[in-house]
Amino acid sequence: MRIDGTVRSGATGEVFRGEAARLAEVLAELTEPDFARPTPCPPWSVRDLVAHVDTGAGRVLGMLAEPAPPRARVDAAGYFGPTKFAPEIDRARIDTARREGAGFGSGRKLAENFAATWRAAYDATCAAPPGRLVRTRHGDPMTLEDFLATRVVELGVHGLDLAAALDRPPWLTAPAAELVAGLLTRSAGPAGDGLAADLHWDRLTLVAKATGRQPLTARERTEIERRGVRWLTLG
Repeated sequence: MRIDGTVRSGATGEVFRGEAARLAEVLAELTEPDFARPTPCPPWSVRDLVAHVDTGAGRVLGMLAEPAPPRARVDAAGYFGPTKFAPEIDRARIDTARREGAGFGSGRKLAENFAATWRAAYDATCAAPPGRLVRTRHGDPMTLEDFLATRVVELGVHGLDLAAALDRPPWLTAPAAELVAGLLTRSAGPAGDGLAADLHWDRLTLVAKATGRQPLTARERTEIERRGVRWLTLG
């Protein structure tokens, strides 16, 4: 992966591994009352949000079991289009996470399942040939490497949500912060060039501010509006 967030073959799997392993460590420490806490993603509890992340990480396995599409038409930034957050898709996403979270019976079992899921997904990506193409559940044909970048975004951004729900400092790993911040900056185009430096944002702050996990100050909002910055659509 380059500093601008462009995916380089083989690198993103390691970023995924590092961020997923860190989340698994956190989940292994939680108590059952922790899993019942509300999150900044209502109506999800911690249990529901972890189930959502678990499902997202596991999608790699099903995609790699299917034939590869002939060509990629969507990159990591293009994956996060506004249609992914249409009301009917959002409702299905919310209901699925709540149903699957409840199905595990306990937070501990859910945590153990996530640990197994991310390892299986990582192993499958390591076994995949270079340049492997996949088709997402939304029908997007893209490279496996780009899809893994979207999984890092999910892990990283929802990790911020979980940290807030658990009253813990963010645990976003440096490589994941670099990837997500680079993707956000690149997708903003020329309007985003130099924005983080001008506003004295480090990568964690950029990710949190650009995804609505931290409120903007009046100065930050004015500068973003002046530049005409448009961030990726993220849940």
